[in-house]
Amino acid sequence: MNIVIIGTGGHSKVVKDIILLNRNIQIVGYLDDKFEDYFIEDKIFYGPISAYQFLIDKFDDIKFIVAIGHNQTRKRIVNKLNLEEHLYMTPIHPSAIISPSASLGIGTVVMANTVINADAVIGDHVIVNTASIIEHDNKIYDFAHVSPNATLAGNVQIGQGVHIGAGANLIPNVRIGDWSTIGAGATVINSIPSNTTAIGIPAKAKKKEEV
Repeated sequence: MNIVIIGTGGHSKVVKDIILLNRNIQIVGYLDDKFEDYFIEDKIFYGPISAYQFLIDKFDDIKFIVAIGHNQTRKRIVNKLNLEEHLYMTPIHPSAIISPSASLGIGTVVMANTVINADAVIGDHVIVNTASIIEHDNKIYDFAHVSPNATLAGNVQIGQGVHIGAGANLIPNVRIGDWSTIGAGATVINSIPSNTTAIGIPAKAKKKEEV
């Protein structure tokens, strides 16, 4: 399988490491709009994101991964590309523990030492970061990001584009509205509405423009 990574920042480095653990996968290109033109280095293609169609035409059995940590940017690029679902890969680190009854959407990344338990549903283009715990019956919508060492207890619902900060803890049954942010180390004991930032122990919510 030939893989193209979109994005060249820190998050893409971790995604690259996961991909390279599979000997049957070869990275053939990196796309990022910081490149004004394309070039080839060590047999790998580099160029702007607009070059994706060239790579589809050039390589058989090709898939893409949008390896960008910022949720809104990731969504914008996915929408702009408008690729068919089968053209996205879902990188999973081999140390991750994923229940057979859990489901993962396209373009989602599952990093090292994560746990995803029974009947959890993970949407498309989600980041499940290092050593995070997604407990049973969680539902995480598209373009969310669960940061390292975060723990989501049972039956938690995470809206589209939500960012859960590193080391945050969410008790069972809470709901986090779309495009909200839970601060690093926060403990969430109540549901949080959309477009809100919540920080502290217990987490207190403020509209994003107030933070």
